[in-house]
Amino acid sequence: MSSKAPRCGLTFSRMKTVRVAVVGAGVIGFSTAVRIAEALPICSVTLLAEKFSPDTTSDVAAGIVLAQEFPDIPLERQRRWFKDGFDHFFAIAHSEDAPEAGIMMCSGCQIFREAPANMKPYWSDIVIGYRPMTDRELKRFPNHKFGQAFTTLKCECSSYLPWLEKRFRKAGGRVEQRRVNSLQELSNDFDIIVNCTGLGSKTLVGDDQVQPIRGQVLKMDAPWLKHFIRDVDGMTYIYPGIHSVTIGGTRQVEDMRLHVDEGDSRSILERCSRLEPSLRKAKVLYQSVGLRPGRRSPRVERELVQMGGRQVPVVHNYGHGGWGVSFSWGTSMDALELVRQCLQEIPLQAKL
Repeated sequence: MSSKAPRCGLTFSRMKTVRVAVVGAGVIGFSTAVRIAEALPICSVTLLAEKFSPDTTSDVAAGIVLAQEFPDIPLERQRRWFKDGFDHFFAIAHSEDAPEAGIMMCSGCQIFREAPANMKPYWSDIVIGYRPMTDRELKRFPNHKFGQAFTTLKCECSSYLPWLEKRFRKAGGRVEQRRVNSLQELSNDFDIIVNCTGLGSKTLVGDDQVQPIRGQVLKMDAPWLKHFIRDVDGMTYIYPGIHSVTIGGTRQVEDMRLHVDEGDSRSILERCSRLEPSLRKAKVLYQSVGLRPGRRSPRVERELVQMGGRQVPVVHNYGHGGWGVSFSWGTSMDALELVRQCLQEIPLQAKL
């Protein structure tokens, strides 16, 4: 735990604890809660959520660490987000915590039906061994004209989320299972509120930019598969993991169905088997559905919200779409810095 004092012009000896609520128990919520609890001992951090692992959207995520470009975020900021996450997962994968945290190295390829305008994306020097695929390698995928081969990481959120919760509690964090219907109901008990509710932000903070994007995946028993394959359209992918192979998927905008669609399952299996024919011999272990928090770009910012006669600092960190795992550690660092800024501006009477 860091012993560094927050940049707020007061010493710890003169302060009382600043009460921080983090709302949301997915990979964004727990990453943010861990960052705050470990870096700011002055803060008493409570994570509140209605659902926890294994019942979060993050638990359905395939968990491969990849990146896309968000249109409204400076590229250098996105690059920093991605690098923070990659370095974080890389360190865990090479530590004794790797099995418990569910983090592993994963090599494979991303394939394109047409060559992209930018053949060397901003993240190419962050992953390991990035290179264009050779013509010989591409012969395996006759409908694709370009490919990227590299090594990245895979995160099994069903293991990673409990590991993060354990780390959060070790840092003094508290966990409370409850449904939060409005941020106002937290204003009497907390000095700073951090909103990591993903899709819930559509109603919780009235963000009309947030939309559900339904994703369905199958978990396959195919231990012979060791390398990932992803069609860059994001619709078809094969990600070997620690206990099973995740194949997908769907991207159904404004589709709120949480039940498994057998038609989607057949389509997923057919598309993935075209890329990896041996999947036709694999056994389906189980199927899952999640609703990604779709947004044009993630919202990582702070604002002052009038609640119960006073202005309460609210930090937002949500809207990562299907890229929550990849960017969770990076955006949570920005959220931590926003909380630091809030600490500087909280009226002195709240801290003395």
